[in-house]
Amino acid sequence: MIGIYNKFILPRVTHAICGSSPVMKQRQKVVPLAEGRVLEIGVGSGHNIPFYSADKVDHLFALDPSDEMLDIARRQMEQHDITTDYVQGGAEAIPLEDHSMDSIVITYTLCSIKELTSSFSEMRRVLKPGGHLIFCEHGKAPDKSVQQWQNRLNPIWNTFGGGCNLNRDIPLLIEKGAFRIEKMDTMYIPGFRPACFNYWGVAKPR
Repeated sequence: MIGIYNKFILPRVTHAICGSSPVMKQRQKVVPLAEGRVLEIGVGSGHNIPFYSADKVDHLFALDPSDEMLDIARRQMEQHDITTDYVQGGAEAIPLEDHSMDSIVITYTLCSIKELTSSFSEMRRVLKPGGHLIFCEHGKAPDKSVQQWQNRLNPIWNTFGGGCNLNRDIPLLIEKGAFRIEKMDTMYIPGFRPACFNYWGVAKPR
């Protein structure tokens, strides 16, 4: 039953939630920062695509483990003229050459990556010297009462949310991944409070 849910229902639910107005406003803050050869990790259904600048992006590599989500992203890309390669796979084994990317974009994806150590290692491997990681994520809230609800709800949220975790400490994960955060902002965006504390900014490999 879970397999059917994950294949046929979850992609459409995720597409709807991740395309809500507050989330799209967050995407608009970070995606235009990408330039050169860009890798987007967890492209999902392609909600970031409208915000890439064709004047700044030479080539986009859209990585996602879900064929169903990539199919939706391809349809989104038909309306835009950035040269794009769609790559089925996960962040723990990125099928791209060493030091080949100028920018990596990751939005609302660190919450669900299982192999974080290998994934951050792969990100560092494919980034060019001087390249940067552009991120926007939801995660651990600063308020104890919200944290308690995040921790209570996380097991069932994880099961029905495609592996999404409500309570990950995003800055700590990025720093532990051997990236240095150069700029970061935080806020609650409108919506379900345990899922709506956002972190966004830019980091570079140490």
